[in-house]
Amino acid sequence: MAQHTPAPTRICPDCDGFPAVAIDTGTLLDDGTRATLTVTCRPCHGTGTTRTTTASAPVVQREHA
Repeated sequence: MAQHTPAPTRICPDCDGFPAVAIDTGTLLDDGTRATLTVTCRPCHGTGTTRTTTASAPVVQREHA
């Protein structure tokens, strides 16, 4: 049976597919852990790909009787 090849994912050229990083601030907290900042890639909005997503339909919730 033939195998379908999925379309290649277009990786963001700005972050190379690593959209979120933790940056060490160099500060130690009281419990001994390091203070970090989590930063996401601005061009891909933290998705890691260049594919734009379309707006999804609104979710309608119904009450069950």
